[in-house]
Amino acid sequence: MPTPERQPPRPGRLAVIGLGPGAAELMAPAARQELERAQDIVGYTTYVELAGPFRPDQRLFASDNRQELTRAQLAFELAAQGRHVALVSSGDPGVFAMAAAVFEALEQSKDPAWHAVELTVLPGISAAQAAAARAGAPLGHDFCVISLSDNLKPWSLIEHRLRQAALADLVLALYNPRSKARPDQFAQALAILRGLRAPDTPVVLGRDLGRPGEALTITTLDAVQPDQVDMRTVVIVGSSLTRRLPRPDGGTWVYTPRWSGRAPLASDPEPL
Repeated sequence: MPTPERQPPRPGRLAVIGLGPGAAELMAPAARQELERAQDIVGYTTYVELAGPFRPDQRLFASDNRQELTRAQLAFELAAQGRHVALVSSGDPGVFAMAAAVFEALEQSKDPAWHAVELTVLPGISAAQAAAARAGAPLGHDFCVISLSDNLKPWSLIEHRLRQAALADLVLALYNPRSKARPDQFAQALAILRGLRAPDTPVVLGRDLGRPGEALTITTLDAVQPDQVDMRTVVIVGSSLTRRLPRPDGGTWVYTPRWSGRAPLASDPEPL
């Protein structure tokens, strides 16, 4: 009797998940469903802990922060074995997070089993969105998101993009502003922006939003200091249109109007 041929394992599923800023109530229901269905959870240790609790039968694969490509490759290896894998990121996985690393790993691989994996990316609330919501609506008009980390791109390119975005009068959301290994780059970025923006330009500092120890600071471009930020802070620098309004609790709202040029009149048609 002939021996039946061994069938290759059925391709699994790899879901790249955005956890949001950290609070459970700010995680998308679809992301929570993927976590509950997953057999394997892969991610940076801090984010794996935020994604829990997990069942005893779920396997956790936690690793160091700078191992993005290695994590993506591990996730594909597991999913290619027929496993249901959740690869977790903070915020939105497509904003300076794991989704790009996943597609880099997939493009570099010639393994047909990896390309057969059912791959999905689930969005989350990004740090910039969380900070903007806490502050009011500073991203209410055109804005730009820039990472100040030069681990994967030269600082000269970051400086060029900062200048161009500032000249375009875009609101700026700055990620990875300052670390122990890069203590001076935020100061350099401030010097560029102070040369192109008014001193009283509103600045929002959001740190650990949605987590214990959350802090939101409203300040100005002239007053903000480098030691006020770290890698867990997102910085929003307003445009020439960004405004401040008093809050009933004594704080300040920050928002950028939808219009550019003159303020709309009551008789103007509603913009599309």
